[in-house]
Amino acid sequence: MSATAFAIVMSAAVLHALWNALVKAAGDRGMILALIATGHVILGGIAALFLPLPEPASWPYIVASTIIHWLYYFLIFHAYRMADLSLVYPISRGIAPVLVGLGGAFWLGEVLPGQAWAGVFAVSMGVVLVSWHAMFSRASAPSVLIALATGATIAAYSVVDGAGVRLSGGSLSYIAWLFLLEGCVVIWLVSRRPLDFLRMGRRGLMIGLAGGAASATAYGLAIHAKTLAPVGLVSALRETSVVIAAGIGVIWFGERPWKPRLLAAAIVACGIGLIALI
Repeated sequence: MSATAFAIVMSAAVLHALWNALVKAAGDRGMILALIATGHVILGGIAALFLPLPEPASWPYIVASTIIHWLYYFLIFHAYRMADLSLVYPISRGIAPVLVGLGGAFWLGEVLPGQAWAGVFAVSMGVVLVSWHAMFSRASAPSVLIALATGATIAAYSVVDGAGVRLSGGSLSYIAWLFLLEGCVVIWLVSRRPLDFLRMGRRGLMIGLAGGAASATAYGLAIHAKTLAPVGLVSALRETSVVIAAGIGVIWFGERPWKPRLLAAAIVACGIGLIALI
C-alpha cells in the first residue's frame, strides 16, 4: 500500500474513533445518530452545488449504497435498544474487513496476497477482542445476530462504494451525492421520534453536528482511498478505529478492563504493520 493511501485511511480511522467517542458521551444516542446523518446531508448538499454530477455509471451504486446505509442505521438504531453496544460494535466492525476482502476478490477481482490476508485477519481478530469480556459475560443470540447482520451491511456498502467511486469520474462528486441522499435516513430516524428530535438541547446539537462533520470526513477519506488501494485493505485499516476508540474509552471514560484492550491493540498493530509493508 502506498504511503499516501495508508495516511489517508489511518486519518479516517482516527476521525471515526473520535465521532464514536462523541456518540458515546451523548445521552440520547438515537437522536445523535440522526444529527450525524443530518451533518452528512448538509455537507453533501453544499458540496453538490459546486461539483459536477457523478458519471451515470456510478448512480446505481450510489442508490444501492444509500439503501444499504439505511439498513445499517436501522440495525444500529435497534442495537442501541436491544443489545450491548460494547458487544455489537466490535463484532460487527471486526468481521467486516474479512467480508470486504472476500467481496473485493469476487466482485472487483482484487485478489490479496497472503501477507495482506494475514494483516486483515490480525486486524479483525484484534477488533473483535475489544469485546472479549462482553462476549463471555453478556453474549446472547439476539445480540450476536444483530452484530453479524450489522457487519454484513458494513461490508456490503464498503464494496459497493469501492466499485461505484471508481466509475464516478470524481470521488468528491460521488461522496457528495451519497451524503445528500442520506436525507432519506434522516427522515426515517426523525419520524420515529419527532418530538425528541425537536427537544434536543444545544449540547446535543453541537455533539451531533460535530460528530456528523467528523463522520463525513472520515468516510469521505475512506471512499477516496478506495480509488488508491484494494477495498479489503482500506476496510481493515479503517476498522482499527474501534481499537483507537477503545483506547479513548480507557483514558477518557475510565473504562475497564484495560488489559484485553492492550492485547487487542498489539494484535491490530501487527496487522497494520503487515498491511503497510505490502
